[in-house]
Amino acid sequence: MNSQSIFDSGDAGIFAVKTHAAGPLGALPVSEEMLLEEPSGNLFGLTQNAGMGWEAAALGGKQVLILSTHGGVRAPDGTPIALGYHTGHWEVGLLVAEAARELKTLRAIPFAGACTDPCDGRTQGTVGMFDSLPFRNDAAIVLRRLIRSLPTRHAVIGVATCDKGLPAMMMALAGMHDLPCVLIPGGVTLMPEQGEDAGKVQSIGARFAHGKITLEQAALEGCRACASPGGGCQFLGTAATAQVVGEALGLTLPHAALAPSGLPIWLDMARRSARAALRLVQAGLKIRDLLTPAALENAMVVHAAFGGSTNLLLHVPAIAHAAGLKRPTVADWSRINRSVPRIVDALPNGPRNHPTVQVFLAGGVPEVMLHLRRAGLLNTRALTVSGETLDQSLDWWEQSERRIQLRSKLQALDKIDADDVILAPANARERGLTSTVCFPHGNLAPEGAVVKATAIDPSVVDPDGIYRKRGPAKVFLAEKDAIAAIKEGRIKEGDVLVLICRGPLGSGMEETYQITSALKFLPFGKHVAVITDARFSGVSTGACIGHVSPEALAQGPIGKLRDGDLIEIVIDRNKLEGTVNFVGDSAESFAARPMRDDLRADPNLPDDTRLWAALQQASGGIWGGCVYDADAIIAKLRNP
Repeated sequence: MNSQSIFDSGDAGIFAVKTHAAGPLGALPVSEEMLLEEPSGNLFGLTQNAGMGWEAAALGGKQVLILSTHGGVRAPDGTPIALGYHTGHWEVGLLVAEAARELKTLRAIPFAGACTDPCDGRTQGTVGMFDSLPFRNDAAIVLRRLIRSLPTRHAVIGVATCDKGLPAMMMALAGMHDLPCVLIPGGVTLMPEQGEDAGKVQSIGARFAHGKITLEQAALEGCRACASPGGGCQFLGTAATAQVVGEALGLTLPHAALAPSGLPIWLDMARRSARAALRLVQAGLKIRDLLTPAALENAMVVHAAFGGSTNLLLHVPAIAHAAGLKRPTVADWSRINRSVPRIVDALPNGPRNHPTVQVFLAGGVPEVMLHLRRAGLLNTRALTVSGETLDQSLDWWEQSERRIQLRSKLQALDKIDADDVILAPANARERGLTSTVCFPHGNLAPEGAVVKATAIDPSVVDPDGIYRKRGPAKVFLAEKDAIAAIKEGRIKEGDVLVLICRGPLGSGMEETYQITSALKFLPFGKHVAVITDARFSGVSTGACIGHVSPEALAQGPIGKLRDGDLIEIVIDRNKLEGTVNFVGDSAESFAARPMRDDLRADPNLPDDTRLWAALQQASGGIWGGCVYDADAIIAKLRNP
């Protein structure tokens, strides 16, 4: 390209100066008192508002900040001008616009800002994954700084969808203790009529390597996975579970989580959320009135009833910390998962694997809460952003026309009974739905680990509901080496794949769905267990034991394992108890065995992530939510 062409457009008008041409500008709505007492920044802000074209006479309205994780640039007809990182944030700008229009109609003044988010699917198996979990804390910081940087805001609306952006948004809102805040979840992608979901399609490389699909099939399935251009993935992974948890916390309006992106019912949620924000302002209700210990307990109960992603074990404590609440412990999670039945049949837990949009049509979070209320498992006095108690919201939902219409639509469109998607507890037990989260311990995980027990293939579980496995370890220090071994046929039925040095100190606690998805869709995969100090995608399946603590680089005994070591795994899916142990020569000899001499952090680990790992370790580590506890960090700096 000729460099001169950058400047010579052939249109002299390109340099024309454009001024206000819409008539008289009016005057700023200022008083003598404001000029004498207001900070200069507040007065200059009015100037900036007028400079952007807002009618001067309307500048006295309530100011509402709408923050989002929007990414990409869309033309008015929806075609891409610049792509976003993922579909989850591609359409949330439409929600921002819809909420803003409603606020303007109500004579409020909407502001909009954004901090976009990455895609965990896009970064699987790449160094981009080293920034995934650390990004959440960074984004929450940026979002909170954006909120504080508009000192005149009366309320905040957060719009977010996916794995890290949505938890970051909830952390940011939770930290605004004295502000009214409303969350708008960005919804879900529709399923293709013919094609794979966004979880299965991520395994096309491994399936091709084993001759299970052709090159042409791989190319076609890659294009068919997303039936709509916006929304989070179609399964109950981290993104969908975070939406569910946001609603259960009372941060969203009833029946907001899992709405189909781009559809009228999704846009209507934005308009109603805008009205809710102004009602909170009028009622004097702040985020601290909503995020209470009761709301936190409700969220954990609903998480268990849905069988949600284990990544929320990292995010819920982080939200609690931001809200100034006591962070839930492993004992709290265990107690709740043992007492709460799983009643949602959704991808990837099954048994029938309904996509998230069908869960929405079946009634979503409020339908699940109706069952939990009947069982006496919810604190229904907790408030929600509707300004009403959970009890009042559920009373409305139970008799609502919306509920009747959507459940009927599910039957008409998909020939599915809503009561087969969200089941009564007794029916769920009959169908074999068991509770989800189990925390195994043992000589390989003295501080604990986590497994989604429901994701273990039922065919490898004994009739008594217990998964038992003994097998030789195949140890890897890098995910790329492990996936290469799977593709090349070096992982066999009966093996225990061990991936170490991938915790916070090694790789930023990367997500390893590339491994679990490959095993899920290979014939022998259900006979291979995975143990790692990394974490898993919410859509992962199989005997996948993650969060092993301490991690290898923190002198965890998992860092002693060698190829061929015999490992025993026992997971009781009924009692939610488990162990993961080295069972070689003797426990004594293993305890005395030195750490491997090749343990190391990934050479590509960014300094930003190394700092994050150190700060979160000083703040309670992974069981504390990987947060930054300022008091704990400052105390350790003063008294190292």
